[in-house]
Amino acid sequence: MWIQLLEDFIENTQNKLEITRATAVKMVLCGHRHQEIIPVLGISSGFISKWKKAFFQNGVDGLKLAYKGSKGFLDSQEHSEIVNWLHSKDRWTFNELEYHIASKYGVAFESKQSYYDLFHEARISWKKTQAKNPKYDSDKVTSKKKRLVNCWRREEPKSSQES
Repeated sequence: MWIQLLEDFIENTQNKLEITRATAVKMVLCGHRHQEIIPVLGISSGFISKWKKAFFQNGVDGLKLAYKGSKGFLDSQEHSEIVNWLHSKDRWTFNELEYHIASKYGVAFESKQSYYDLFHEARISWKKTQAKNPKYDSDKVTSKKKRLVNCWRREEPKSSQES
């Protein structure tokens, strides 16, 4: 009965650590000694004892991972509101997004990557924040165009007979 429970659990879980835990317990129940199990699974005797005890106290639920990850700073509704806010604007700046999140939601991300991820989710390149090239000088562009046009006109086609 116990072994069948473990076999079903092993077959249905995809987490490698949970499979190792269940396999260790199953091998103990099948009569294998700790010294035989340790080299096969690459685990310690304490690991085997810990998960055997957890299995007998809580069944296969005792072998499952308890860690579910940390809670995010923003819930899904707040996240969606920020993406919609980004969509409603014509231009964006990194600092503006940072200020908006801090003032409205009281959240300041430690990593800039979190802000970049929001821009990415909104399908916005955060680099599109300038309406025009700040170094653009129309006088310089015009003079360069004239100079290039004059150079092209002065050049005469070279003869293919020259060596």
